[in-house]
Amino acid sequence: MIRLEHITKEFSTKNKKVIAVNDVNMHIAKGEIYGIIGFSGAGKSTLVRCINLLEMPTAGKVYFDGQELTSASEKELRLARQKMGMIFQQFNLLEQRSVIENICYPLELSGIPKKDRVKRARELLKLVDMEEKAKSYPSQLSGGQKQRVAIARALATNPEVLLCDEATSALDPITTRSILALLKRINETLGVTIVIISHEMQVIEQVCNQVAVMSEGVIQEVGEVKEVFLNPKSATARRLILPDKDEAGSDADRHSIRIAFDGQSSFEPVFASLILESGIKLNILGANTENIGGKAFGQMLIEMPEEQEKQDIVKKILIQYGIHFAERKDEG
Repeated sequence: MIRLEHITKEFSTKNKKVIAVNDVNMHIAKGEIYGIIGFSGAGKSTLVRCINLLEMPTAGKVYFDGQELTSASEKELRLARQKMGMIFQQFNLLEQRSVIENICYPLELSGIPKKDRVKRARELLKLVDMEEKAKSYPSQLSGGQKQRVAIARALATNPEVLLCDEATSALDPITTRSILALLKRINETLGVTIVIISHEMQVIEQVCNQVAVMSEGVIQEVGEVKEVFLNPKSATARRLILPDKDEAGSDADRHSIRIAFDGQSSFEPVFASLILESGIKLNILGANTENIGGKAFGQMLIEMPEEQEKQDIVKKILIQYGIHFAERKDEG
């Protein structure tokens, strides 16, 4: 679906050149929800803008459905962009237009007759649960409602790909969950490939299949979300995922085990069951878990007993429960 080959993007200032993206290679398969994560300034937004060539790469090639876009004509590029919707952190709605007029706007630019574009807009309003707000204006909407309208507008031209640049960063946690649930539903029902840019691991963890970890313009790590979450290999991924030492306590460097919750039922008392079944007293060094729709997401850092026999018992019970875990031995 999308393939990036040796993409580099440089920006020149009066005093120096800044390399925002440095020799990035990436493959995003059709139907995936693909996450790109990193701290502020990592080059994530520049990279996603290179995908639809809102930023022309300094070097490298961008392929979309087998077509090489960096050498495409203006007409070919315009047609390719119609297949790639984009949503932003600040929504970018037209304040002087109503909700339905905002959704109609890209269809208007494409020369679609008014009757047809209004029909399409109403279908999308139903999809994003905003039918009753058709005649409202952006100033009358909440942040979550604005983002739903932005998503509907991005879907107006029936794109094959939806690029989301920090689409939930301006939203509160509850609204973020609802927007992520909407994106997942769009992916499952419409088959739209989705690329999500974020600096929050919880966002990536909840909806993405694959993730690329980015720092200083470079992709440091790529893999399935579960695998990267459980066994982060790069320093950036560990900083994004692992409990902070200050939160985990001064004993965080001792032999411990990190339990990863990636969608198990939140009603299962895993830790309590672990203690009761093993008969071993266990100390929680740190935890960051969340109940999302009755499912548990997050992680827990537990200090392991010193005896090997007891360690084996703990691990055996976790395996029986189907809980992902990884051992930590002095990662400080």
